[in-house]
Amino acid sequence: MKCTVILPEQYAYNDSVCFPVLYLLNGYDGDYTSWPSLQPGLDSLATQYGMIFVCPSGRDSWYWDSPIDSTMQMESFFVKELIPYIDANYRTIPDARHRAITGLSMGGHGALWLAIRHSDLFGSVGSTSGGVNIIPFVKAKPNRWKMAKRLGTYVGNEGLWESRTVINLVDSLQPKQLNIIFDCGVDDFFAGVNADLHEALKARKIPHDYISRPGNHSQSYWRNAILFQLVFFNEQFKKQ
Repeated sequence: MKCTVILPEQYAYNDSVCFPVLYLLNGYDGDYTSWPSLQPGLDSLATQYGMIFVCPSGRDSWYWDSPIDSTMQMESFFVKELIPYIDANYRTIPDARHRAITGLSMGGHGALWLAIRHSDLFGSVGSTSGGVNIIPFVKAKPNRWKMAKRLGTYVGNEGLWESRTVINLVDSLQPKQLNIIFDCGVDDFFAGVNADLHEALKARKIPHDYISRPGNHSQSYWRNAILFQLVFFNEQFKKQ
C-alpha cells in the first residue's frame, strides 16, 4: 500500500517533538495522490497546524473488511498495519486524542465507519460529502461504485448491507465518545443522507458540528471544506 505522508516543516527542527496525525481518506476512484492533488496547500497547512497528514489509497473498498473478498480487508489494514506503522516510523503522539480521520465521499463514509467502530484509536472524525447511508443508492442502482463487489448482492443480503452503512451505527454512539464534524453541499446527491445523519445524531443527543452550505459533489467544495475541518481538529488536538 502506497501512502502519502506529509510532515510539518517543524518536524525537522527538534527530534524530541511529536505531532498529532490526521488521516485523509480519498473518494471512489481515488488513491494516495488524491488529497495532495486536490489541495496543493497541504504542505503549508501541515506546517501551519503542526500536524502530520497521512493519505492512504482507498482502493474503492468503502473502507470495509469485505466478507466475500479476502484481498480487500481495509478496516483490518488500518487498525493492524497502517496506524501501528505510522506510529512506529514517525514522531506521532500515539493516542486517540491526537489522532483524527476524515475523508471525502466514499472516504467520508470510511472515516466515520472506522472512527465509530474504533474510537479507542480515533478521538476526532470528519466527513465531507460522505456517503453516510448507502442503502438508497444501492437500491436504485445495485452495482454502483463497486459496493456489490465488496459485500455481495443487496437482494438476499439486506441485513449485511444495513450493518455496513454509517447511519446505522449511530445507536452505538455515546455522547462525547467522538468529536464529530461533517458537511455536505446543498446541491450534492448525498445532501439528504447527511441531513438524515444530523437528525439521527440529534435524536441520540450526540454532540457534533454539521455544516450545510452552497455547493455540490465537486473538488472545489472539498478543497474549501477541509480548511474548516482543520480548524476543528486543531482545536480538539489542543485540548488538555
